[in-house]
Amino acid sequence: MTTMDVVQLSRLQFGLTAMYHFLFVPLTLGLAVLLGIMESVYVMTGREIWRQATKFWGVLFGINFAMGVATGITMEFQFGMNWAYYSHYVGDVFGAPLAIEGLMAFFLEATFIGLFFFGWDRLSKVAHLAVTWLVALGSNLSALWILIANGWMQHPVGARFNPDTMRMEVTDFMAVIFNPVAQAKFVHTVSAGYVTGAVFVLSISAFYLLRGRHVELAKRSMTVAASFGLAAALSVVVLGDESGYTAGENQKMKIAAIEAMWDTEPAPASFTLFGLPNQAARRTDYEIKVPWMLGLIATRSISTEVPGINQLAAHAQVRIRSGLLAYAAVERLRADRTDALARADLAAHGDDLGYALLLKKIRPDIRNATDAEVEQAAWSTVPQVSPLFWSFRIMVGLGFFFIGLFAVAFYLASRRRLLASPAFLRVALWVLPLPWIAAELGWYVAEVGRQPWVIEGVLPTFLAVSSLSAGNVLTTLVGFIVFYSTLLVVDVYLMIKAIRLGPGLSEPDRAPSPIAVPVAAE
Repeated sequence: MTTMDVVQLSRLQFGLTAMYHFLFVPLTLGLAVLLGIMESVYVMTGREIWRQATKFWGVLFGINFAMGVATGITMEFQFGMNWAYYSHYVGDVFGAPLAIEGLMAFFLEATFIGLFFFGWDRLSKVAHLAVTWLVALGSNLSALWILIANGWMQHPVGARFNPDTMRMEVTDFMAVIFNPVAQAKFVHTVSAGYVTGAVFVLSISAFYLLRGRHVELAKRSMTVAASFGLAAALSVVVLGDESGYTAGENQKMKIAAIEAMWDTEPAPASFTLFGLPNQAARRTDYEIKVPWMLGLIATRSISTEVPGINQLAAHAQVRIRSGLLAYAAVERLRADRTDALARADLAAHGDDLGYALLLKKIRPDIRNATDAEVEQAAWSTVPQVSPLFWSFRIMVGLGFFFIGLFAVAFYLASRRRLLASPAFLRVALWVLPLPWIAAELGWYVAEVGRQPWVIEGVLPTFLAVSSLSAGNVLTTLVGFIVFYSTLLVVDVYLMIKAIRLGPGLSEPDRAPSPIAVPVAAE
């Protein structure tokens, strides 16, 4: 077994904790809005069953929210512990959205979630409804500011390298906030969270209907989940198209790797529906293509080319050589801060400085890099193609599946045929894990797709880590795995216990003849 270095271990640790944390984020986003919808119906109709539905799904929301907080805090500490140079280099930019998230969103959500649980008999109906929607607003604002920070890592705008401080600094905070990549990621991610919440409510409601328990509550919950989920699933596809367009504009290598497109095709480029990427041979075998589709998604035109991996790697060599001029200018400014010519060279080539830093993984004295080493550094900008290729296609396939699932659920609910459709109820029960799989694959594509960059085009990942030993990182990694695994067991136990107990009704709505459901689903 090859020994892993500090960079690999730090990436693995952050990747595991981030993807584990993201198990809770989508459900929090989706359930928060569904709670608001259900309580709104209660306030408008005055029917007690909607109050009970809101309280029941609120319990599951609370369990999930607590786990999300516990796992999210450790992620932020890692920026200082494992990624100290990253925090030093871009903390002026990256830290601002995270600070605002804590002050504006997390405290809002955390404050009002207490009122949600303990204010049912202390607040008026309208006041409590406002609290519920403020919890949902807090959840969405939290996602917004975090994705603004993450979007800046994908497309660093509104900031520049300051040679006097040797750090990236904000020049236009509005550009950071309204970064098109961040905004596209926000609406797409939030919509995916809505789908997750809707599938969760749909699946648990299907479980109750199959068992003949809490039928009236389950039917109403399923109807809300079906209509809300259908709108959300359609939004995910539409907003995913927007994400594809922004990536095509700003992260061309990511798009080329996702499509396993090695050479530039005549516009408009085809979308590879199926293929077997061979990165060693730099080709894709057994391709099945859909004409024009990639060109329309990535460029929204029929005349703009989508560059291939080979051409992008060649262009990376040009940027590395330009970056070496910027690096030389920085070295001259270290010696003499008044060197006007060096400042002029840095201004002319500073956008490519990060590309020159890729050479530091190959040799320390990068100004003496050979042509072969420049080519090697250029090809390091190509991420792992095959995992990205298949992760993206599975995610997209699941997205279209959810549209079909919710469309059928909406039809059956509107025709009042849910109880008469046990086959669909069983499908709805067993699809419960799928939105999490799609969400995790989406994050994998977004984050692995921009490697080798921790900040696209600015800072390579291998330069961003702290000065730690591999043993120290491995120790904390094992500790996180044990701790998070324990939390997962507790979370699943509490969720299952709450679902088995149900909404605490006196069962006046029990169906006369429950449909058999496999014991494993309990």
